[in-house]
Amino acid sequence: MSTSTTSPATTAAAPPVVVDVHVILRTTDGRILLSRRGGPYGHGQWHAPSGKLDPGEKPAHGAARELEEETGITTDPARLRLACTVLHHQDPATVRLGLFYLATRWEGEPVNREPDKCLDLRWFTEDDLPEDLIPYPGAGIRGALTDPGALLHHGRPHA
Repeated sequence: MSTSTTSPATTAAAPPVVVDVHVILRTTDGRILLSRRGGPYGHGQWHAPSGKLDPGEKPAHGAARELEEETGITTDPARLRLACTVLHHQDPATVRLGLFYLATRWEGEPVNREPDKCLDLRWFTEDDLPEDLIPYPGAGIRGALTDPGALLHHGRPHA
């Protein structure tokens, strides 16, 4: 009979994973729609329209929902292309899986539909993105534009 012991590292529960969906709205001439955060996280910094995936929701459907909720832009989830995935270690208790979708076809003009959370919506050229992108979404946006299909790690795993 053998007995085995496990170390605390192998028995510790992994932190829950939050799934975020982001939409990079890109025009044919290479402009990207970004929003300036008005809430406490990243206040005043830029990011793509995004939000948390609802329970049971398909990721592309969640991305299309978030895009419409925040900007009024509608797109067919089947037309969204997963362009980058980011595993973000936010803190010891939170890991975020960021799915960054590229949208090149949509309907409507962007409108700030969440003025309590968004200070501004603005188009930027791909080669002149703002320096004050929130770091985690910034990594996903840049990855989607320069290394489509990439899996990026952001932040440091907490031991």
